[in-house]
Amino acid sequence: MGFDFGTMMETVNRLSTSDHTSVVSITVFVTLVCTCIVLGHLLEENRWMNESITALIIGVGTGVLILLVSGGKSSHLFVFSEDLFFIYLLPPIIFNAGFQVKKKQFFRNFMTIMLFGAVGTMISFTIISLGAIAFFQKLGVGLAIGDYLAIGAIFAATDSVCTFQVLNQDETPLLYSLVFGEGVVNDATSVVLFNAVQNFDLSHINTTVALQLIGNFIYLFISSLALGVLTGLLSAYIIKKLYFGRHSTDREVAIMMLMAYLSYMMAELFYLSGILTVFFCGIVMSHYTWYNVTENSRVTTKHTFASLSFVAETFIFLYVGMDALDIEKWRVVSDSPKTSISVSATLLGLILVGRAAFVLPLSFLSNLTKKHQHEKIDFKQQITIWWAGLMRGAVSMALAYNQFTRDGHTQLRGNAILITSTITVVLFSTVVFGLATKPLVRLLMPSSKQLDRMISSEPVTPRSFTVPLLGESQDSDADLFAETEHDPESREYDNILRPSSLRMLLTKPTRTVHYYWRKFDNTFMRPVFGGRGFVPYIPPSPTSPFEQNGHHHWQEEEKRGEDKH
Repeated sequence: MGFDFGTMMETVNRLSTSDHTSVVSITVFVTLVCTCIVLGHLLEENRWMNESITALIIGVGTGVLILLVSGGKSSHLFVFSEDLFFIYLLPPIIFNAGFQVKKKQFFRNFMTIMLFGAVGTMISFTIISLGAIAFFQKLGVGLAIGDYLAIGAIFAATDSVCTFQVLNQDETPLLYSLVFGEGVVNDATSVVLFNAVQNFDLSHINTTVALQLIGNFIYLFISSLALGVLTGLLSAYIIKKLYFGRHSTDREVAIMMLMAYLSYMMAELFYLSGILTVFFCGIVMSHYTWYNVTENSRVTTKHTFASLSFVAETFIFLYVGMDALDIEKWRVVSDSPKTSISVSATLLGLILVGRAAFVLPLSFLSNLTKKHQHEKIDFKQQITIWWAGLMRGAVSMALAYNQFTRDGHTQLRGNAILITSTITVVLFSTVVFGLATKPLVRLLMPSSKQLDRMISSEPVTPRSFTVPLLGESQDSDADLFAETEHDPESREYDNILRPSSLRMLLTKPTRTVHYYWRKFDNTFMRPVFGGRGFVPYIPPSPTSPFEQNGHHHWQEEEKRGEDKH
């Protein structure tokens, strides 16, 4: 067999050119991310713009420039990959959302969040799917039943990233908590629904298949949540027992980051919802693991997770903006622009109707369980929640590419129409609805006096959700017991043993959920997993007296922590 030197050199040159192209692409992309950060800082106080919309517009502009330079061949530096999105970019965003969340406000509205995020998404999924079946066939877009159901899951997914940046946690704490929590649960529910639809034979739908679909959804939801909690508790136990900080804080930071990412990948490995898993892993880590590490590691992890999340968000919107001008798919539908526009308009209409169909009735149900008037969701707030959840983003894009393309490419007319329509809906909803959200919130929000009363129980936090929200004042015993120990209305019902009705049980509980959780947490969880009150000590040697008295030292610190609150 002869040695072909010319062939070898040609291969080397091709690989070198490919590597250089990748370097150029990455260099341009990093430059664009830096540009977005600078512009986002300059536009921080702008009443219309936010960083996600800025990144999206820059991405579209860069795509136009690349399209002109390449002579109409390509508009992006990278081919859109749902694997890149789901495996590398989404986990840090969702984990940081759980890690930085104000747990007291989140769990105070937990039932409403689950109503909106799970039940509401199911309602929206049903309406969008049925609407697609009814209208798309009239528009000449023939799809399989599984594709119609996939469309329901794709467009039921809200753009939680953009919503986080539009709403302000200090100005509208109730709205932020509801939209924030619903956004994360909504994304997880949409992905679970999407996976469930793909895993079932939907050629013959009957009652049995529908029940199996619902059962599979409930199983995935509960299993994903449990995996996230268990992984978070495991990280807390390992760090509490092994005292990484006595040698290096780097190990503490590394094990927290890797355990968080491991929770997401384990969920994907077992075909669960990685979004839900890593979100609740973040909540558990912020409650236990974060308090078990040294002070230096606490500061480092807060800023590291926030920074990774911020960069990933910016990267996603740039990515989506560039891919919006993917000439290959637009060329396939160029002979039928009227059909593409009609499909996009139909999808936008179904999104509007589908969201209104659950926000209004579920808000009414939630208000029945509220005791105080300021805790109820009034009509103006319902309108704002409806509007803030209309934006569609990278999750919808990734699911659409997963369903209607192969390796980012498609030559099928129906699939190309759905991809281009998804791009149109994402761009229109993010830019138009996103730009109008801030003014709408300012127009509809209550008077400053009522607003001050609503936020008086919340610690002051930075403007952006990506800035660390964890602090020593968060979730203190005083905060969590406040509803029963400092509220005269709550003390009035302390002696009631049995509510006379279910509604009384919901609206005037004898003890709050926080009260019983805190007792359980103090008695069983924190002695094992650490958390607030646990102060990690650094023994000088395994045989020193300090090591032998370590348990006593922890008990003393725990007692002082409880006395303080």
